[in-house]
Amino acid sequence: MKVNDWFLSNEERGNPASGIDGRHDDGTAWASGNTVRPIPHGAPYFTELLDRVRGLRAGDLLLFTDWRGDPTERLDGPGTEVADVFAEAARRGVVVKGLLWRSHWDRLLFSEAENRHLGEAIEAAGGECLRDMRVPPGGSHHQKLVVLRHHERPERDIAYVGGIDLCWSRRDDASHAGDTQAAPMAEVYGAHPPWHDVQAAIQGPAVGDVEAVFRERWEDPQPLTRNPLHRLADLMRREDTEPDPLPPQLPDPPACGPHAVQLLRTYAHRRARYPFAPRGERSVARGYLKALRRARSLIYIEDQYLWSPQIAESFADALEANPDLLMISVLPLHPDQDGALGGTPQMLGRNQALSILERAGGDRFAVYGIENRQSVPIYVHAKVCVIDDVWTTIGSDNFNRRSWTYDSELTCAVLDETPDGREPLDPAGHGDGARRYPRDLRLALAREHLDRPDIPDADLLDPVSFFAAYAASADALDRWHAGGRRGRRPDGRLRRYEASRMSPLTTVWATPFYRLVCDPDGRPRAMRRSGAY
Repeated sequence: MKVNDWFLSNEERGNPASGIDGRHDDGTAWASGNTVRPIPHGAPYFTELLDRVRGLRAGDLLLFTDWRGDPTERLDGPGTEVADVFAEAARRGVVVKGLLWRSHWDRLLFSEAENRHLGEAIEAAGGECLRDMRVPPGGSHHQKLVVLRHHERPERDIAYVGGIDLCWSRRDDASHAGDTQAAPMAEVYGAHPPWHDVQAAIQGPAVGDVEAVFRERWEDPQPLTRNPLHRLADLMRREDTEPDPLPPQLPDPPACGPHAVQLLRTYAHRRARYPFAPRGERSVARGYLKALRRARSLIYIEDQYLWSPQIAESFADALEANPDLLMISVLPLHPDQDGALGGTPQMLGRNQALSILERAGGDRFAVYGIENRQSVPIYVHAKVCVIDDVWTTIGSDNFNRRSWTYDSELTCAVLDETPDGREPLDPAGHGDGARRYPRDLRLALAREHLDRPDIPDADLLDPVSFFAAYAASADALDRWHAGGRRGRRPDGRLRRYEASRMSPLTTVWATPFYRLVCDPDGRPRAMRRSGAY
């Protein structure tokens, strides 16, 4: 397997202003020698994070960015609230620095107050947490990362990258009973919405790359907000709006595993330019497009949205070019919010995207939602992609134009040096061979969704039998529901996803709202015209 067949080169990233690729002595745009460990679900991630943060000593470093941070979210029971745990670290002499998206108005069901209060608690303890609104209009900072560096114990250094925010509703586990601290969601998800998500734990030299992503944003000299009302409110509250200098970056942790890691990012092309991405960066989009050109056997994704026709066409091109290629998508069965403006434009974009994929793939394309054993829908917030059991991503980006061009995003792409010895040895047939890390991740997610933790590998390894297993499980559960839920509930959590029907009038009003608000385009004008990223 040649890593550069799958990963972007420095030139292919298309952002020479960033220093992220110049960090590597071998000149590559990725870091080798890492160990990456997927962590499905917020509960085990939060428990591990709590233990890791409590193990930090004076002089160590805790860096984090987040879309939403709830100060009262418990990492592992009473007394483990995020704000308290991070503040305790700051009081021990840990250097704690955070960047939170400033957020839109709370009455629009965003998190302006929560993010401010988390920052206040950390600053009161001697840390520093800034609210960052350096985004295009209507955009957000969507990156979710935590970096823990140890001044004299580099073997303990670790970074977390993925889809899990440090906030309410995220602390769920494989049982999917939901978080006892629940944020408001659509009524269909119940009082404690079940939540499916994935985070990646990274150890090795790539930890330095994740830290470099944080430092570029932290050291951006532009004001945190240009809104005069925001700036007046900050002045009246005496809010910290000037980042203090960070300590010098430590040498990268030593190599410790077989995984090559490439960080892919999105930054919009803004009038007030990012110094580290003056024309924006779209390496998330470019990374997926390069990998999709090599897809031959199976594309497996789990995603919150999948609602952009432009992004769907990228997958459709792969399906049309390769008649044996299969694709499975696991998505939420329902939007996260009730109401016409909350869900209808999203469903319009998703209907368009799924229609494109169904035309391209026919019965080689399948889309599912999931529910728990109590038949409550599980909200899929994961952002995962596995291609041919070779190339894998876990990150913050969704499969829509907003994530590929507009909001700030961060995803961790992984290639494993370790061949997987189970048949089929090379399902794609292009000589790369199946790899251990992506295959184990795909099987772990499948066993949960099929509700069969002991299912033999042989039933799921081959892409064709894997595709059939998902279909059979969903069909059995759908028949049980259609029959009035009589008799024993079948194993499995998968349901066939059914597109919502929309009247012509609904389509007329929802289309401009979807394009301008839900799925804006952050590319330079010339790229928009050409369709390039």
